[in-house]
Amino acid sequence: MLTWNDVINFANNGNPTPREKVVKTDAQWQAMLSDEQYYVTRKKGTERPHSSQSCTLLEPGKYACVCCDNLLFDADEKFDSGTGWPSFTQPATVDAIGYVSDLSHGMQRVEVVCNVCDAHLGHIFPDGPAPSGLRYCVNAAAMKKL
Repeated sequence: MLTWNDVINFANNGNPTPREKVVKTDAQWQAMLSDEQYYVTRKKGTERPHSSQSCTLLEPGKYACVCCDNLLFDADEKFDSGTGWPSFTQPATVDAIGYVSDLSHGMQRVEVVCNVCDAHLGHIFPDGPAPSGLRYCVNAAAMKKL
């Protein structure tokens, strides 16, 4: 189980080695994604809170990166955080997610990205439920349900 200390260590010292890397040109990403998916995943955008039913939909399943199909999360780790974005307590595998220090907007946060294609997913916070205490706050537009 990943902890906040693990997250900070990855953000400061490098991420787990992914199983593979997917690299495409900006034009290729734009051609394959919807405008919102492109904005969120490739331009580090954020969808409006509560803009997806995925926030409160708690049913079995798995969630993959909309850009490269990398398995990101299992619904068993999903919870309704009340924030307006889908929230998870753990990634599907330790190497599924990459962590990047984010000092934008006058805040100190940790961005979460797909560790295979570097798609922006959202951010992680140390205010989730026990036992991990983690809250992966993810844009629904960055994921697809399998």
